[in-house]
Amino acid sequence: QPRRFGEALDGAYRALVDLKAERRIGAVGLGVNEWEACRAFAERVPVDCFLLAGRHTLLEQGATVEFLPFCAERGIGIIIGGPFDSGILATGAVAGALYDYKPAPEAILERVARIEAACAAHGVPLAAAALAYPMRHPSVATVIPGAGRPRELADIAGWAAIEIPPELWQRLAEDGLISE
Repeated sequence: QPRRFGEALDGAYRALVDLKAERRIGAVGLGVNEWEACRAFAERVPVDCFLLAGRHTLLEQGATVEFLPFCAERGIGIIIGGPFDSGILATGAVAGALYDYKPAPEAILERVARIEAACAAHGVPLAAAALAYPMRHPSVATVIPGAGRPRELADIAGWAAIEIPPELWQRLAEDGLISE
């Protein structure tokens, strides 16, 4: 929405810049689900970082190709939220799996099944690959997995500790499942 965009630039952004100048905050950024909004913002004003949810994942790579290089050129750090794409990259292609906050369509279930098969062939849990994938880009500073329950924290910590073999990324790229 152009009105909200203008409000953010003229109001919130200016307030954050003032707080940064006063050393009350260390960085100025924006958190949204669409990389295009982040880019439009950064084309108008200097920013330090973006929280980008669900748009640099094993299933969503538009940001990977177009937006992350833009951020790398400008030294803008990226925080990735939603690396499991609303859950499907943690649960796998199961009945009732969620993608982008809705029941996953058949095409997404099929794609996840292909990614799962590649992961299984390399002995890697799908969720571990989903956590590791965003961190492969140098602009990505961290990933926020978004645990819904305390017991999920142990799972996430376990997945994060798994070393992903480079051959998995190579296979996923060769199969057209990820952008390199």
